[in-house]
Amino acid sequence: MPTLDAKVRTFRALHRPGDPFIIPNPWDEGSARVLAGLGFEALATTSSGFAFTRGRHDYGVGRDEALAHARTIVEATDLPVSADLENGFGAAPGTVAETFSLACGIGVAGASIEDSSGDPSRPLFDFDLAVERVAAAVEAVRGAPTPIVLTARAEALLHGETDLDAVIGRLQAFEAAGADVLYAPGLASLEAVRTVCASVGRPVNVLLLPALAGVALDDIAEAGAARVSLGGTLAWSVLSGLLHASGEMLSEGRFTFAGRAAEAAPALKGFLR
Repeated sequence: MPTLDAKVRTFRALHRPGDPFIIPNPWDEGSARVLAGLGFEALATTSSGFAFTRGRHDYGVGRDEALAHARTIVEATDLPVSADLENGFGAAPGTVAETFSLACGIGVAGASIEDSSGDPSRPLFDFDLAVERVAAAVEAVRGAPTPIVLTARAEALLHGETDLDAVIGRLQAFEAAGADVLYAPGLASLEAVRTVCASVGRPVNVLLLPALAGVALDDIAEAGAARVSLGGTLAWSVLSGLLHASGEMLSEGRFTFAGRAAEAAPALKGFLR
């Protein structure tokens, strides 16, 4: 088993602008082992995928649960793991600092902090508070025995913002506050990816939402990205299969999906203990 120091070094080295790696998001121990066995180089937790395993909506999981889940994913494989810690599970910078200090003790090689407030009426923290919160997370991870890779997320595009300059302004402020990786989920075109990557001096993570589903990894590389993540997409892809299979049984009284499912068992057997 690699040490945490080794995992963090590996994870940092993977972030090469213009040569992105794919970091898939397992939702449980089994999916983590399968993804590791397939050859991915690092993993990230997904708040929405994990929440579903508890029968809840995204953001329906508390801090203790999220940290315990991240530890489970860490222990499932030898790969570096980055933890989705949502908004730090509290508005105050002190709470964010406490969350990231705790994260540094569970074996993750990285973690992310976002500027979403969780309040539908004001979905983003005000600019100054958002920057203070990132700075608090930075201070917490840098004070740990092994400083982990901190990703700062500007979430405005997921909440209807159309002014990319405003989003970039937040990313630049997060960079100045010390974030290692920058992330604006919701970029809807390669041109937007290219603009963000050219506007900051840190590696950029790109989320593969449906708007970019037809884009090739080589094109994302040309745009300057360093990392490609999927969020809950893999989990929802599996759940889509569940819905289709259930619909076939209930609506048609047919079971054609069973033949396809049987093909998966031998293919996955070698990845499981």
